[in-house]
Amino acid sequence: MTADTATPTRLTLYRDAGSRAGGFVRRAWRRRWVKVVAILLAIPFILYFLLWLIFARGLPSAETLLTYQPPLPTQVRDINGQPVQSFARERRVQLSFDEYPKPLINAFLSAEDKTFFSHHGIDYPGLVAAVGDYVKKVGSGTRARGGSTITQQVAKNLLVGNEYSITRKIKEAFLARRIENVLTKQQILEIYLNQIFLGRNAYGVQAAARAYFDKDVDQLSLPQMAYLAILPKGPNNYDPDVRPDRALARRNWVLHEMEVNGFITAAQRAEAQAAPLGAVSGPKESVHNIGGYFMEELRRQLIDKYGEGTEKGANGVYTGGLWIRSSVDPEKQHAAEQALRDGLVRYDNGHGWRDSGLTVDVSGDWRSELAAAPFGTGYPDWRPAVVLDKAGSVATLGFVDGSKGSLPSYGASQPKQGTGTAAFDALRPGMVVAVKKNGADWQLKSIPAVRGAFVAEEVASGRVVAMQGGWDLRESAFNRATQAQRQPGSTFKPVVYSAALDNGMTPASIIVDGPFCIWQGAGLGNKCFRNFSGGNAGPQTMRWGVEQSRNLMTVRTANTIGMDKVTRRAKELGVGEYPNYLAVALGAGETTPMRMVNAFAILANNGRAVKPSLIDYIQDRNGKLVFRADTRPCEGCNAKDWDGRPMPRPPLRTKQIVDPMTAYQMVHILEGVVQRGTATVLRDLNRPLFGKTGTTSGPTNVWFIGGSSELVAGVYMGFDHPKPMGGYAQGGTLAAPIFKQWAQVAYKDAPVIPFRAPAGIRMVRIDRRSGQKVFGAWPTDDPKAAVIWEAFKPESEPRRSLRREELLGTAEGAPAAAAKPRARRPAAAAAAASSNAAAPAPAATPPPAPPPSNGLQDQGPIH
Repeated sequence: MTADTATPTRLTLYRDAGSRAGGFVRRAWRRRWVKVVAILLAIPFILYFLLWLIFARGLPSAETLLTYQPPLPTQVRDINGQPVQSFARERRVQLSFDEYPKPLINAFLSAEDKTFFSHHGIDYPGLVAAVGDYVKKVGSGTRARGGSTITQQVAKNLLVGNEYSITRKIKEAFLARRIENVLTKQQILEIYLNQIFLGRNAYGVQAAARAYFDKDVDQLSLPQMAYLAILPKGPNNYDPDVRPDRALARRNWVLHEMEVNGFITAAQRAEAQAAPLGAVSGPKESVHNIGGYFMEELRRQLIDKYGEGTEKGANGVYTGGLWIRSSVDPEKQHAAEQALRDGLVRYDNGHGWRDSGLTVDVSGDWRSELAAAPFGTGYPDWRPAVVLDKAGSVATLGFVDGSKGSLPSYGASQPKQGTGTAAFDALRPGMVVAVKKNGADWQLKSIPAVRGAFVAEEVASGRVVAMQGGWDLRESAFNRATQAQRQPGSTFKPVVYSAALDNGMTPASIIVDGPFCIWQGAGLGNKCFRNFSGGNAGPQTMRWGVEQSRNLMTVRTANTIGMDKVTRRAKELGVGEYPNYLAVALGAGETTPMRMVNAFAILANNGRAVKPSLIDYIQDRNGKLVFRADTRPCEGCNAKDWDGRPMPRPPLRTKQIVDPMTAYQMVHILEGVVQRGTATVLRDLNRPLFGKTGTTSGPTNVWFIGGSSELVAGVYMGFDHPKPMGGYAQGGTLAAPIFKQWAQVAYKDAPVIPFRAPAGIRMVRIDRRSGQKVFGAWPTDDPKAAVIWEAFKPESEPRRSLRREELLGTAEGAPAAAAKPRARRPAAAAAAASSNAAAPAPAATPPPAPPPSNGLQDQGPIH
């Protein structure tokens, strides 16, 4: 062979030339069928990688479930610690796995995932069956069977969503395997049983047990547990009220599966299948849902602080599971609601029946429309109804629950407001009305157009124990106690006179009750003020002016001390910020009932600041304290036993807004308003009370604010769009009786505690009308007694002066009794002087003056 004819040779070098395994693989790979098998085996891994790349790479981490906390409602308790309200969008009660009975868990496993404790997140036989069912139903519009395990359902509910698609199923599968690697089976089941929706706004099994059987989970019977286990597939499909037969059949299937799985015996299954469903129409309220306006105001404050959901953190009102200790007192709250409504009805009586203006379509779903109508009847025994038909002298009524009743013409005989025709003649089908049971029939009732508010506050702490902001929260959420800006009228006068007492005046100061005008400028001319009743009474004491609510004396006082001092005091008491106009002294500036009640509470608290609060403290779902209204430290308050030392008390940290002696003087004067002034309707309550009535021009608003040394309350009445209430409307005749009705409940069995005078106050006997000091007479229990105890600051009480001839006798030897004293004296003192007139004292040595009197301070402790 020559060089021209040689052929090239290609050589391949293998590192494993000496390896048997390498040679075997190389020879096998040359076979075609080996390559096909290898490719077929690689396809699942390639597909899994592609699926992970497309669907699973952006999925949330399963580790988030380690700290998962389901949305929980906020629970509110009253002043005694009893549950009274719940703020919830999802009714749910969170339990631990150990708190769920084992038969209940077995029921859910039999219904949803009997291989739960053996698979690793995915039930492959079930998945294959679900895929086959999906293929068969593609294009039919029918939803295929789920085939999801409990782990997949947890992934769907919490991390993926409820979209009906292949994509969601793939994501579920990936997440289910991740969850199984992160959580134990017990943790997964706990999340599932607390999270799953089971109808009737019940999320979680405990909430469903209450919704369907009004029981806790540990009180459920076996058939009841089996019924709850059928609900995850579709609560509406097995509604015991709408589809009882379907629900019964499905429940019995679950019981059969429990027997097959060895969870119960055949005898237990047979006994349970023979039991009826036994579902209730709804749970009994575990909370009383009291204080509609109180709780609505509390809810507003919580949302402002924590938000509705998680937008402001983990303590959202509807998700955070907060525990609230509120200050509401159920007894006082119910009394406030009743008293205010009774007062509104008393005013409205005689004005005729008022049409609400609401209608529903009686030819459609009138029950749903009636239930959704913004119509509140207020009283528990008044019910909303719709007029379905009217024939002859009888109208047929329909109620929210679907029942019907009859309204005869004599039950609606009152005239319609603004007309002379009977209310029955004005009824038309579709009208929404309020009715009350009257024997076998119903009686038409009228919802008053006038509105009002009531607030009650503890003096020492500022805790609001009762609040009613209108007729009914269902009709209007506008809270007139906190949101309505109204003129306080004469209830503002204590602000004026407390400023006067700080600026040299006393309760016995003489103020002229006479014409008073001011020059407003060339364009406006003179502005003349007048008393509510007209006329004037001449010079009178400050006390008399407050008790009789004299406008002329008030503006004269404000003008004397300067309006800047009045408006400064109003700002200090939190009533409001006003310009220095004299009209403000008569309550022309706007404020809210809540602010006025708090101002009176500050006066009753000896001038120390208090802030109205509805919440005592807040705990999160784990019991951690996140808010407390009273943040004062109290060293030793939590001691296990008494150490023999004085009882520990938290320090006083509130600001002294008003001089304590001024505050007491003002309260002492306001006690006279109840005893002999414009609020004498309260006198027969027979306890120390102070207060002030108020009536604004028109009159458009009437007020009363007052109370005891422990509890202060305020009432406001008026129209939302101010208009005259009638010439007879006054705070003493309309508002004060509302307070009295409430007080008869609120103060029942409460200790009678007088107002305590601060150190330095001098109690002096004076003549009530003249304000002069009295020596020879003593006050009595008669409210209109001529001599009373009056409160003075040191060295401010009136002095009694006598002429020289009264002490030494006249130069002609005339009886001393013939000489008139400069100061008015009681009859007893004059008689004493007359009896000694025959023996005048020597001119050179006058008799010693009587020792100064300290009034009640000589008689023991002051209260």
